[in-house]
Amino acid sequence: MANHDAPHVPVLLDEVIAALQPLANAVVIDATFGAGGYTRALLAAGATVHAFDRDPTAIAAARDWPEAAGDAPRLILHPRRFSEMADAMREAGVRHVDGVVMDIGVSSMQLDQAERGFAFSADGPLDMRMSREGESAADFVNSAEEGAIADVLYHYGEERQSRRVARAIVAARPLETTGALADIVRKALGFNRNDRRANAPKDPATRSFQAIRIHVNAELDELRAGLCAAEDLLNEGGRLAVVSFHSLEDRIVKHFLRDASNTGAAPSRHMPATDDVASAVFAKPAKPVRPGDAELARNPRARSAVLRAATRTAAPARPASQRNTA
Repeated sequence: MANHDAPHVPVLLDEVIAALQPLANAVVIDATFGAGGYTRALLAAGATVHAFDRDPTAIAAARDWPEAAGDAPRLILHPRRFSEMADAMREAGVRHVDGVVMDIGVSSMQLDQAERGFAFSADGPLDMRMSREGESAADFVNSAEEGAIADVLYHYGEERQSRRVARAIVAARPLETTGALADIVRKALGFNRNDRRANAPKDPATRSFQAIRIHVNAELDELRAGLCAAEDLLNEGGRLAVVSFHSLEDRIVKHFLRDASNTGAAPSRHMPATDDVASAVFAKPAKPVRPGDAELARNPRARSAVLRAATRTAAPARPASQRNTA
């Protein structure tokens, strides 16, 4: 395996590689390159990897990898959103691939860099943009209407008191730092950040930060588009592996694979379950996989991770109108 310096080990690495079963000369898409953990393992197996990341920092860090050099590189870097991977692969002259892996959400690198504004563990500018372009978190909280902020907090952060938090945010504007936003959320919800009890409630600012980050980066729309692109790009027998960290993300993946494999529940108890194998574009998905105790001990951030995987069949890709990405 190439000896690259990675800031973190990706979640469920062994399980993801087992799900993809990469062979020598396989062509695989790493849709969320990040620090390149999955890509390293895929390259070690002899695969050619097309790596996508909209974060220019991640792409820049990989440009000096030896696999990215030469006339026939085995690592092809795409500095763009993974929702665009069908177009990107067509531009690269690649019609089909043997595998697609996605690791949804923010990376450890981004969380650990205070200047990126993804977390409130260290104060930094209220940014949260994966691409470093477009509307920032500060732009959103300082300009959006109270109702729009409340909707984002409720739908993407599952914050039950979203209107109270939104009202407090609007009253405190302008907000420019992660620490200021976190303090406003805590105060609105009566949270004592100095409570050190073992059973102390989780910092509620986490929900609001998650919601605003998902909104600023259009993460759920990206996921939906990426799943559809994977359906279009995968060869018969090609494998899709998706790691998600949030119930909203996992629900989208679960519903997509359920419908794509025709293994969904019957619309009523008086009708049989759908099981039209001939038209299914994915085989019945494997059971979801979660981190074991050893991985959780190494990486507590993995605690909410879920891996879902499925294999592409020979059936033609479905028309866009028939794909459930709700």
